[in-house]
Amino acid sequence: MNHTPTTAPGVRQAQKQQSRRALLDAGLGLLEQQNLSGLGVREVTRAAGMSPAGFYRHFPDLSELGVVLVRESLANLHEMIKAVFAAYGEPERLIDRAVEVIAAHVAEHRAYIRFLARERHGGVREVREAIATEFRRFAEEVAAALALQPAVEGWPAEDLRMLAELYVDRMVSAAAELVEADPADQERIERTVRMQLRLISLGSRHWPEG
Repeated sequence: MNHTPTTAPGVRQAQKQQSRRALLDAGLGLLEQQNLSGLGVREVTRAAGMSPAGFYRHFPDLSELGVVLVRESLANLHEMIKAVFAAYGEPERLIDRAVEVIAAHVAEHRAYIRFLARERHGGVREVREAIATEFRRFAEEVAAALALQPAVEGWPAEDLRMLAELYVDRMVSAAAELVEADPADQERIERTVRMQLRLISLGSRHWPEG
């Protein structure tokens, strides 16, 4: 009796995940040099070594691939920055640590940071919205961490959120600057970011007036 060879479910799942990962990596690599709105499925599948039909077994369209890349881009940074601002210590030291974390993250994930910087105001609505959503969540998480700091004890939630948004906006801008900086400029950018974050911190100590 002849038996048709079958692939074990675990192996099939591993192969599926491997193919999905290949598409994401190929897309990310291509997006270092161009916008998502100008990218084609054939380009991505060619770079991933797959047929165009294989793409649609993993993603309905390129917008969804972009949304997944957005989530991956910020996943680790969320936790690291939350940990920095949740720690007790002098504000200046916390800011120094936050800048160190950002610089290290940029150095390790340059392709992701370039993708975020380009697509934050890019032509694909779903991806723009996903980035905006992630940044809002980022601000909420930083606000929750800041709430543990004695310096802002008793602050209204909306004021904490405003302070968190100031920090997040400056840190995101710093990451975009650092990813394109040459080694000679990196130290200058980090120094400037520290001063700007300290200015925000100093201003927060006198808020609200009276």
